[in-house]
Amino acid sequence: MATAADGIVQRLADWGVDRVFGFAGDGIDPLLAALRRQDRVGLVTARHEEMAAFMATGHAKYSGGVGVCLATQGPGAIHLLNGLYDAKLDRKPVVAIVGQVVSTALGSGYLQEVDLHSLLKDVCGQYVQTVMSPEQLPLVVDNAVRTALATSTPTCVIVPHDVQKAELAEQEHTHGVVPTSTALARPHVTPREEDLDRAAEILGAGERVAVLVGQGAAGAAAEVRAVAERLGAGVTTSLLGKPVLDESLPYHCGVMGHLGTTASADLMSGCDTLLIVGSNDPWTEFYPAPGQARAVQVDITGRNIGTKYPVEAALVGDAADTLAALLPRLPERRGWRADVERAVATWHEVAEQRVREPADPLNPQAVVHELSAHLPADAQVAVDVGSVTYWYARFLRLPAGVPAHLSSTLASMGSAMPYGIAAKLLHPDRPVVALAGDGAMQMNGLSELITVAARWRDWADPRFVVLVLNNGDLAEVSWEQREMEGDPRFPASQVVPRFPYAGYAELLGLTGIRVQEPGEVADAWRRALAADRPVVVEAVVDRDVPLLAPRQPGEKVEQMLRGIGQEPDGGAAADMLRAQREHEGGAGPGS
Repeated sequence: MATAADGIVQRLADWGVDRVFGFAGDGIDPLLAALRRQDRVGLVTARHEEMAAFMATGHAKYSGGVGVCLATQGPGAIHLLNGLYDAKLDRKPVVAIVGQVVSTALGSGYLQEVDLHSLLKDVCGQYVQTVMSPEQLPLVVDNAVRTALATSTPTCVIVPHDVQKAELAEQEHTHGVVPTSTALARPHVTPREEDLDRAAEILGAGERVAVLVGQGAAGAAAEVRAVAERLGAGVTTSLLGKPVLDESLPYHCGVMGHLGTTASADLMSGCDTLLIVGSNDPWTEFYPAPGQARAVQVDITGRNIGTKYPVEAALVGDAADTLAALLPRLPERRGWRADVERAVATWHEVAEQRVREPADPLNPQAVVHELSAHLPADAQVAVDVGSVTYWYARFLRLPAGVPAHLSSTLASMGSAMPYGIAAKLLHPDRPVVALAGDGAMQMNGLSELITVAARWRDWADPRFVVLVLNNGDLAEVSWEQREMEGDPRFPASQVVPRFPYAGYAELLGLTGIRVQEPGEVADAWRRALAADRPVVVEAVVDRDVPLLAPRQPGEKVEQMLRGIGQEPDGGAAADMLRAQREHEGGAGPGS
């Protein structure tokens, strides 16, 4: 007898889903049995439901398709929330399949009974529905997958335990039974001619044009380059837009924002015209000042237009097609290309100075910078949240076509390992590099390293390299305490307990490499990326290397120094902060 659970799995397979990320629980036992009875949809078990949801989001990011996660009712569903919010805020399609107590017990205060609609109605706001009968099953699954893909958001299907076990009968053609299908089409969206003309008029009148590129420009790199070169413009990217464009271009100013470059800050503060392509970056204080620049925005989603900066001309459409239609309307301009290239060259000098800055024992900037020389052209990169995000944004040069993803808008620690696993399962013949801090590894990375140890022998390419920046500190928050509040670092909240990361990898049958000397860094990357199994590179780095935002005003730096001045061992951090300030070309406070 085929059950409703079998029908759910079959319907997911019909949508092209080939794996579900989840964790077992008695509330989904019939679904687990249904997965066991077939071979079209595989089950990937994480060590925690939160990680399963992050894996589903990672799968959506690396594949461009829908990710699916599975959890039992009550605590299982609650644990999914963080990963689902990651999908919502970064606009990725994910479907959560969640169990529920038997329908006859709903409302009784039953064991593990949670009002799942109330729990999930925000994060899965576009679609959350409970399947109350087998006849309802196809339409709910179809609507959940279709809505997730059409709106780039998470959706949820809730299935009570008794409904999962119910017999799957042939659907009748009768009143109240709604037939659906797995049909889906994506629109080809281009702006109106008059909107293109208006945008071209604004851009053509600009003398100092800046282009801000976000994840929505993926697939439009050639068109972005053509427009920027036609206008003599400079280019900067959001954090999510970093992989879109070749950062070796002489007019590419790097990532914008708090964790960005001096060149990006100079570009945005000096432009008179701004073209935003597929970006909704929240760092509004790093945009041009209101009234400074006339703006044109290109986005496939009309609701994103004008939400972060005042826009005069809106172009709703696919980035590549829209820019291609815009290009012949634009005049050939030299613009301020020479000024932009000088700013880029200055940033490269600043970056080199920061990488060479002595630290105790290792400079984390240098560790990530060195990876650029060793990263394979077919790699996939996963990045965690914390100080490592700054070093990735500023110092890792991605080869063209190498994807890199992280929890950007939600900025949740713990994304690197589940993202990396999702990427590896999607392309087991390609190497993965995951970048994490010690705080994120202790939060959940160590447990998901067990998942890597359990699976790596099935991969065509066994290389899965995890960099752990071990500084014994939640460094990003330590610097935020100084920068945002003028407070000293609070050791009780910031200390990360000692842990032998490389030794733990060896215990799991993987390779561990512990690096403490600058001369060991390049060899560590070479060994890790030539290994016959996954590797943990534990780099013992200095917690005092500053996370200084570009071109910060003097009073902000003074506030940071006031906080550091209250720390009994703050001398090294203060010296490094002054040095970084001097690297930017401005006199640092107290120097």
